[in-house]
Amino acid sequence: MQYWPVPDLTAYFGGAWRLDREIRTADGEPAGEVTGTATFTETGGVLVYHEEGELRLGGHVGPVTRTLHYRPAGPGRAAVHFDHGGFFHDLDLRDGHWTADHPCRADLYRGEYRVTGAARWRQEWAVRGPSKDHVIVSRFTR
Repeated sequence: MQYWPVPDLTAYFGGAWRLDREIRTADGEPAGEVTGTATFTETGGVLVYHEEGELRLGGHVGPVTRTLHYRPAGPGRAAVHFDHGGFFHDLDLRDGHWTADHPCRADLYRGEYRVTGAARWRQEWAVRGPSKDHVIVSRFTR
């Protein structure tokens, strides 16, 4: 697969993106989805990610939001934090591809970023553990 190098996260991510997310069981069966928007706004040297959308999970339909803070750590790199300040994972997209792990109690989130063009990228998180066992794929397009 060909990846799109990202030497400047603010220049690449800045602005609005369409968000399409699918949630699948460990067996690959559809479990839910989110459609919405994601925006990256530079504020005080931090790239703030904010998403809003609609979640459809089983019989539930409702709003979903999330905010993350991408704190620059050099060209193409950042430390990603939750909005409450806790550390989520490191990120280095200078090659357009990155994998990251995030332990959450006894569960493990294993993530992968893939930047495949000037206007499209995706994240995939495989979540495994005693409490969770699913895959979340988020696609972002302009």
